[in-house]
Amino acid sequence: MDIFQAIIIGIIEGFTEFLPISSTGHMIVASKFLGIPETDLTKAYEVIIQFAAILAVMLIYREKITFKKVDLWMKLLVAFLPLAIVGFIFKDVIKSLFNVQTVAWMFIVGGIIFLIVEYFYKEKESHVKDVELVSYKQAWWVGFAQIFSLVPGTSRAGATIIGGMLTGLDRKTSAEFSFLLAIPVMAAVSGYDLLKHYQDFADANWGAFVIGFVVAFVVAYATIKLFLAFIQRFTFVAFGIYRIVFGVILLLIL
Repeated sequence: MDIFQAIIIGIIEGFTEFLPISSTGHMIVASKFLGIPETDLTKAYEVIIQFAAILAVMLIYREKITFKKVDLWMKLLVAFLPLAIVGFIFKDVIKSLFNVQTVAWMFIVGGIIFLIVEYFYKEKESHVKDVELVSYKQAWWVGFAQIFSLVPGTSRAGATIIGGMLTGLDRKTSAEFSFLLAIPVMAAVSGYDLLKHYQDFADANWGAFVIGFVVAFVVAYATIKLFLAFIQRFTFVAFGIYRIVFGVILLLIL
């Protein structure tokens, strides 16, 4: 992987990881079009930029990462467990779904779901408006919704945001719970991948890796800030439309 490819993939990871448009789906498609082979070295690079994205969330929500917020993190643990259990049991089946066709169809399905949910969603009704007031029951349902993100193209952020909205959270709180939930999820996934591919770092182009890390961190940080400002003024309809259009284009190209 050269520096140009590392920058492009870093931008895609940073921009898409926390938006409801599937970072995994975009990375699969981008890697295919850039001619980046799916090697152990590529997986090692993905670990690096995922850690960059985690760091961006932790910096923005640093006041939530304290012992005073134990109750919040217990709820996040409850939300994390369904994905961890199902992902571990069916990891081999999930790997077989990593292809552009699956990504395209899940983009379309996810986009339609967003449009349907937004059509019936009433923001002015009584919703939880503070991430620390999310109940354990709501956290579990968000975690259950997150299971669907195991299918590439679904979007972890999209699944958890929809799960939050359906269980009584407002848009901003759904997004913030999704961001915080990304910390244990991505830490577990990246940590597992690191254990599997740590030996591949010896052959890495460290110049490209470091640049990619910085790019992914900066883009992720800016994206989260802009996304939070966006959803306080607008709905998720634009993301639903984007997903459908992107999925259709992929099918036509294929």
